[in-house]
Amino acid sequence: MKQLQNIAVIDIGKTNAKVVLVDLKELFEIDYFSTPNIILNDEPFPHYDIKALWSFIRSTLSVMQTRYGVDAISVTTHGAGVILLDSFGQPILPILDYEHGGPDSLTEKYNRLRPDFSLSGTPRSPLGVILGAQIYWLLFTKPEISQRLNCLVTYPQYWVGLFTGNWCTEVSYLGCHTDLWLPWEKKFSSLVKRLGLTNKIAPIRKASDLIGPVLPSVSREIGLPKMTPVYCGIHDSNASLYRHLLAQSKPFSLLSTGTWVIIMAIGGKEKILDQRRDLLVNVNALGDPVPSARFMGGREFEILTKDISVTPTEHEISTVLDKLIMLSPSIIPQFGPFQNRSAKWSVPEVQLNQGERTVVASLYLAMMATTCLNIIGAEGPIITEGPFAKNVLFLDLISAATGSQVLLSKGSTTGTSIGVALLASPNVKKLKPLDIHPSPQGFYREKLIFYSKQWKLYVDRNR
Repeated sequence: MKQLQNIAVIDIGKTNAKVVLVDLKELFEIDYFSTPNIILNDEPFPHYDIKALWSFIRSTLSVMQTRYGVDAISVTTHGAGVILLDSFGQPILPILDYEHGGPDSLTEKYNRLRPDFSLSGTPRSPLGVILGAQIYWLLFTKPEISQRLNCLVTYPQYWVGLFTGNWCTEVSYLGCHTDLWLPWEKKFSSLVKRLGLTNKIAPIRKASDLIGPVLPSVSREIGLPKMTPVYCGIHDSNASLYRHLLAQSKPFSLLSTGTWVIIMAIGGKEKILDQRRDLLVNVNALGDPVPSARFMGGREFEILTKDISVTPTEHEISTVLDKLIMLSPSIIPQFGPFQNRSAKWSVPEVQLNQGERTVVASLYLAMMATTCLNIIGAEGPIITEGPFAKNVLFLDLISAATGSQVLLSKGSTTGTSIGVALLASPNVKKLKPLDIHPSPQGFYREKLIFYSKQWKLYVDRNR
């Protein structure tokens, strides 16, 4: 078999969809294309524009093939996406936007069906964040689809099926706040039978399994070689984790940032997880349970810094730290460690200029992440990936508040692409050492530590 080098990574995030070409020998991104992940508000419910995404994926792959050559394809997506296929392999319904409130209308009925948190590791969540709740709502409100349902496919593997014609599912996705999987027992939960899905879920394959070559029609349209391999794919947060599972000694934690900030603890302290704080148990690419926490950090930062394009000055940073200007949670109260609490500013928001507002937003997110690290028992270095890995103030406060070393991945702007590419060839020898974020020093460090302690007190006072 030809040695693989240029791996095309399909990465469908909640906010943006990306196609990234990764050099598997050097483990860096050669090229990168992005497009907004548009939500269509047509009938029967808000859903993703799959046709537009598929067109974007094919066209960008064609460009990459012409420019560099594509040796293989691997896929990752955000969570809470499912496709119900008929006997012809066609979607019965569009793919529901998980931020739609439809499933909330059946909360009481669904709660009587779902497994206990102690078994599933899935906390009760609103909207369509729980995949089982989505499926139940679809089957309950549109009972006619039960007769047509031939196969259920998880979201990353739907794209794999479009490339190869072969349908499957994968354990990191089945174990990602779905209620469908028991992480410790490594098998389907009772909900699968209760929803009538026994023998309706596509076969489970490993994230690194080769599912097939691209279909001849896809090969011709894009210009890919006929036998271009396509790998099973993985849930996006677990894609970020995968490369570190291969190379990093325990204990460590991963802070994966994007629309969602997902925090995962590997080999940390054993703690009883409190689902009221939006803690959950993910399942990694190897099939093992991973204590995790989450909040919509990227979305919150977007809300807090809307229409702001300035970079904070040192003076603005000092002003916020010295005056202890703070924001208590939560901007998005449906999720995160401080659910059902309204955000509160320590000073009138209108008194802050744009730079100061950005500083407060960065410190707020750092303290939210620090809280999550603590309550899942994280120990060891904190590996940070994604957009927040470029926010020095965010990293500085986490370093000071936790006393832990902060590490940064090399070669990736998405935080997931390297891990997804490694599914095609999980060779630890290729992995490069992580960058060390310089720990803040001196009086600046002391101010950060004092700020973190005062933030905790401020949050406690505003319960």
